[in-house]
Amino acid sequence: MRKYFMSAHNPTIEKSITLNSLHRYKKACEKISCIALYDAPMAAIAEKAGIDIILVGDSLGMTVQGHTSTLPVTIEHMTYHTAAVARGNKKSFIMSDMPFMTYATPTQAMENAAHLIQAGAHMVKLEGGNWLVDTIKMLNERGIPVCAHLGLTPQSVNKFGGYRVQGRNDQQAAQIFNDATELAHAGADLLVLECVPQTLTKKITEEVNIITIGIGAGADTHSQVLVANDMIGITATPPKFSKNFLLSYQTIEDAFAGFAKEIKAGDFPKDEHSF
Repeated sequence: MRKYFMSAHNPTIEKSITLNSLHRYKKACEKISCIALYDAPMAAIAEKAGIDIILVGDSLGMTVQGHTSTLPVTIEHMTYHTAAVARGNKKSFIMSDMPFMTYATPTQAMENAAHLIQAGAHMVKLEGGNWLVDTIKMLNERGIPVCAHLGLTPQSVNKFGGYRVQGRNDQQAAQIFNDATELAHAGADLLVLECVPQTLTKKITEEVNIITIGIGAGADTHSQVLVANDMIGITATPPKFSKNFLLSYQTIEDAFAGFAKEIKAGDFPKDEHSF
């Protein structure tokens, strides 16, 4: 069992969460909470709310910078925001996105991942399938943990022709499953599954030895992630898979804590948030 102490009425993390902690939670069938955010004040609130994982996402290109995609985000932007989050939160596990075209080769990935780890990340996240096998192996060999990302990978928006659910036909589903298997074998410890059918999510979670994090992928994953801006009503047109938790809770801290509680209780996500 994980240890918390109470801050006001919410469980605050007592001991820093590590990769080993996350594997223990998976083994114990304890649901894991994850929120994407980008600055020190929000990171501090997440720590008080007992959030397990903070994702410093390249989604900041849209939520913070006002772009229509994540593609303009640079490694300098990600390093800056990772450092800010790390200053605000000393207990949650922090992972950072590697932005578009910063990991096209294993050597490039290693050099850019080093910037994020030195800024305070505990793990880096990469979007893509089995072409990343050698990159993941190299990062692992050099002490850099990796979270993979399959399904709707926003950096491939131009290839997909928009933000579309992936894995609906048998060929796509088989490819995503095979990619998940190969990336896990290569050494990825975590896997984000974004906007894929619930049946595919369940199959990967049950059959592939990796910690799965869902977003618009059903309730069967080990963890759920949402973007903080979507969760507190800042986003003008939030995605289907999100929920405004401030409508049910009075403060941002309570909204974050409520998200974690609803995940653990099986109250979020519901079918309406999935595909």
